[in-house]
Amino acid sequence: MIHDSHDDNESEEILSKTRRKKAMHALQGIGEQLVELDSQFIAELDLPEILVDAIREAKQLTKHEAKRRQMQYIGKLMRNIDAAPIQEKIDYWKNRDVNHTAWLHQLENWRTRLLADENSINEFKQHYPETDIQHLRALIRNAHKETLSQKPPKSFRAIFQELRTIIPEKK
Repeated sequence: MIHDSHDDNESEEILSKTRRKKAMHALQGIGEQLVELDSQFIAELDLPEILVDAIREAKQLTKHEAKRRQMQYIGKLMRNIDAAPIQEKIDYWKNRDVNHTAWLHQLENWRTRLLADENSINEFKQHYPETDIQHLRALIRNAHKETLSQKPPKSFRAIFQELRTIIPEKK
């Protein structure tokens, strides 16, 4: 079989062009994530001023085509900076939000269980032995009284605050 070196060069060019295109789309994707961030997070990233201005402008655009062009421009600007630390920081922020939400749900679930079942306080004590059980029982009793007398849920909220101090948030 005759092997033409011209064909090999062409396939390498196509592959490298494909890789370049994928890299550009990836940078544009990071740019899209930047546009979705609040200004305070963008300030933390220490981005070049021209990129920050382009992000601000993209946030203001409402027309689809104009926004698409602006996103391409942001992707082009992203080629001049190292995008890996930016993506790491964005991923960290997203995971932090997910973990925080899971922790809040855990607190809510414990509060619901403690109010619904008297025996759940023993289980809670096993998980968190440092808990002041008498104080927690008083809050639960007060929450039940507030519900029966249709008073504002002061103790209901206090239980949640108490659980926040007992159950640590996982970082």
